[in-house]
Amino acid sequence: MVAVTVLSALLAASAGLPALTFALVVGAVFTGQLSIGWSNDLIDVTRDRTVGRTDKPLTSGAVSLHTVRVACGVALAVTLPLSFACGMAAGLAHLGLVAAGWFYNLGLKSTVWSWVPYALAFGGLPAFVELAHDPTQAPPTWMILAGALLGVGAHLVNVLPDLVDDAATGVRGLPHRLGPRWTPAVAVAALVLATGTIAIGADHLSLLLLGPVLGVVAVLCLVALVGRDRTPFRAVIAIALVDVALLVGAR
Repeated sequence: MVAVTVLSALLAASAGLPALTFALVVGAVFTGQLSIGWSNDLIDVTRDRTVGRTDKPLTSGAVSLHTVRVACGVALAVTLPLSFACGMAAGLAHLGLVAAGWFYNLGLKSTVWSWVPYALAFGGLPAFVELAHDPTQAPPTWMILAGALLGVGAHLVNVLPDLVDDAATGVRGLPHRLGPRWTPAVAVAALVLATGTIAIGADHLSLLLLGPVLGVVAVLCLVALVGRDRTPFRAVIAIALVDVALLVGAR
């Protein structure tokens, strides 16, 4: 939730949106992500209790189901006007991203297609920002593709720490089918492809910048593939952060 909202703010700032439009874009993304996060907690409450996820307020009983249901409904209701206040095309684009998140929660997370909502959400975020800035101007294809690849990598990295708990409750998304051995490798591949897509597509980026960045990514890839314990996880996260910085800087 926080990561997607921050990414939207960075993209909006790099696009030079007016203050009001900037606030509407970030607000719409934030409330949309709240609705996705809270719906996920509601849908997974039984599963979380089964595996003892006491770190979640619903599971521990610190917050009632009724409270989260109301909050989720309010967040979704507020997302609608905020999205369309950015323009009809932008609003429809953003609501498509929110719908992708909800479909993930409602069942896609347990299928081999679990990566699709993440690809749609991250790939469509630059489109939402660009359409809010100028309804007649869509972002370049390479930017959408890079965002989609970043989303796939983010999905794999995000699920990696919970593979055991998810497997115990019947969740069988793409990362679970790949397993703990291959998930980091596929995540690295997706993020490296994202890096390459940005480097090729954003031909205005300086070679003096790209050279060191690509070198850092290469080192992180090596660490991710040969490291032990949580080192590969941290290396993949670092690659994702590099890709985010490149994507924002390439605007």
